[in-house]
Amino acid sequence: MATYAIGDIQGCFDALISLLEKIAFDPDKDTLWFAGDLINRGDKSLETLRFIKGLGKSAISILGNHDLTLLSICEGNEKVKNHTLDGILEAPDREELILWLRHRPLLHHDEKLGYTMIHAGLPPQWDLTTAQKCACEVENVLQGDDYPQFMANMFGDEPKKWNKDLQGWARLRFITNCLTRMRYCKPGGKLDFKDKGPIGSQKDGYIPWYEIPDRKSNDLKIIFGHWSTLFGITSQSNVYAIDTGCLWGGTLTAMKLDSDKSKNSHEPVDSPEPTDSPEPTDSLEPVKKPELYTIECEKPV
Repeated sequence: MATYAIGDIQGCFDALISLLEKIAFDPDKDTLWFAGDLINRGDKSLETLRFIKGLGKSAISILGNHDLTLLSICEGNEKVKNHTLDGILEAPDREELILWLRHRPLLHHDEKLGYTMIHAGLPPQWDLTTAQKCACEVENVLQGDDYPQFMANMFGDEPKKWNKDLQGWARLRFITNCLTRMRYCKPGGKLDFKDKGPIGSQKDGYIPWYEIPDRKSNDLKIIFGHWSTLFGITSQSNVYAIDTGCLWGGTLTAMKLDSDKSKNSHEPVDSPEPTDSPEPTDSLEPVKKPELYTIECEKPV
């Protein structure tokens, strides 16, 4: 038995299948964690969504911003013009797929394996308990009667900073933006959504969310996607960036989360070295490098 976390697929179905062949994935024994953004921009979003849904209990998939975009389009959002989601929108099993997607979590934590998976980031004020509670707030709305109203109020960049007294759509929007959109923020937690590039390209005063001193999630081993321009490298030995730009001609990455050495016939690639930056909290035990498996991807025409 083995467990792997896989980065953003975004409809690159052929790359996913090649990667699963490389790791000799067995759905009867193994488990896959998907870090969100299963769909959009690649040319096989429908095939990807159907396949992962069909894995049943062998797959744990969290929601990313592109997955939420599909939900909003299905609820009448006509502002999204550039997408490759028509296959899903016109599929005979569309409603079944959408219902399944609505019931995916925004955060997954496994106490036994010791990993927490999110799509984008966590504000510095959130520890694991707060993050789990906030994720559940949004999940409950996605699965409940207020879902259409939430879709109508989900998009937007405000508020930009956490306050435990936030209420209503503003609170749910902030939670959603953190878990599915954030990259850079100020040390006090003010978010910025315009800068999407590599470290050093951002505005003065903003840093990657995982580099904020004394953030309350410093004790967690966090897996996240969303940020392909990190190229799989972070400054923290317990924070793992696994969106390695499959859609843009990079690679699709699987990160092995357990220590079953008998599982793979292929050698893992070297894990990226952390960049020079603040060290994780001293309370953490030394973190062993994870095993990474990658597939080279072709850039869409």
